[in-house]
Amino acid sequence: MRLKACLEISLALVFLSAASSTHAQAVPAATRTEPPLAIGAGFSGYNPDWGHGHLLGGTLWIDYIPSRVPSFLQGIGVEMAARDLNYGRSSSQPGLREDVVEGGVIYSWRRYRNFRPYGKFLAGYGNRDAEGRNGFRYSDSRTITAPGGGVEFRVARCVWVRADYEYQFWPDMIFNNKGKPVAEIHPQGVTAGVLYHFNRPHFR
Repeated sequence: MRLKACLEISLALVFLSAASSTHAQAVPAATRTEPPLAIGAGFSGYNPDWGHGHLLGGTLWIDYIPSRVPSFLQGIGVEMAARDLNYGRSSSQPGLREDVVEGGVIYSWRRYRNFRPYGKFLAGYGNRDAEGRNGFRYSDSRTITAPGGGVEFRVARCVWVRADYEYQFWPDMIFNNKGKPVAEIHPQGVTAGVLYHFNRPHFR
């Protein structure tokens, strides 16, 4: 699944959320609220755990963290992410590429001054393209899991800069000479980006 499809899915979610908030047209202006969404993008650098070198690319995020929940659930939400790593590969692996679409739980702690840490656990779909020694190109797809976390820094009222880390589990990616899967790979990396938070009252 390529970044174009990821963008289409992400935009569809944004439009659905926006549509739900347009109910405000039938509500007095004083009671209107913005959706508890954050939408952002970043630049990623990853170790693909396949040969040597690294991969670079872009990441999209959509976070939904509701505010009207019991106090012990404050900060718990849902994150969806899409990543396309298709640049900066080493010359020894000219065809290497990794794409990921994932979603899961994110927990945001209350901010300390302008800083706010978070942790997350995501699961989703990963696709890796590679090129063999004979020049033959092949593709592998897996269901993956990815714990991670990071920190955000507020630079304006609704704009936050994010530094994000993920450690991914791709099962059954390495095979023995009999064609039997014997090991998994663990791509990991960091993403630096910017998010726009529409309404996050628990930041106060």
